[in-house]
Amino acid sequence: MGDATVIASSWRLVEVGRVVLFTRGQYEGKLAAIVEIIDHRRVLVDAPSDASLPRHSAALKDLTLTHLVIPKLPRAAGTGVLRKLWEAEGVEKNWNGSAWAQSRAKAQRRRELTDFERFKVLRARKQQRFEVRKAFAKVRSSAKA
Repeated sequence: MGDATVIASSWRLVEVGRVVLFTRGQYEGKLAAIVEIIDHRRVLVDAPSDASLPRHSAALKDLTLTHLVIPKLPRAAGTGVLRKLWEAEGVEKNWNGSAWAQSRAKAQRRRELTDFERFKVLRARKQQRFEVRKAFAKVRSSAKA
């Protein structure tokens, strides 16, 4: 039998300091950090940047692990320590600059469009497609000649 090696360094692990995104419940769409692991289903989370999100235990099924980690966060660290490390790491800036956050913001903007605004987007996309096809046809005709 052959040996199998599993490289797990790129996996998102449930760990103290991991930044999570709430996907369900009353805190949906908010960021927090794992402060303590309670058991295999629950973690203690805290969000120093958002006063409306208190320190509480949350089920892992309601969270999504992000790629962001706050390194060297001590277990069960208080809000003050977490706030200092959160700001030192620039978690909000890194999150807002990520493709994931930008696509979530884009989807949110699309959901909030009115009927007329959706129509304007449709017309703009049609016009863009027309211009691209026109340029492509010009290049193709010059290549044949």
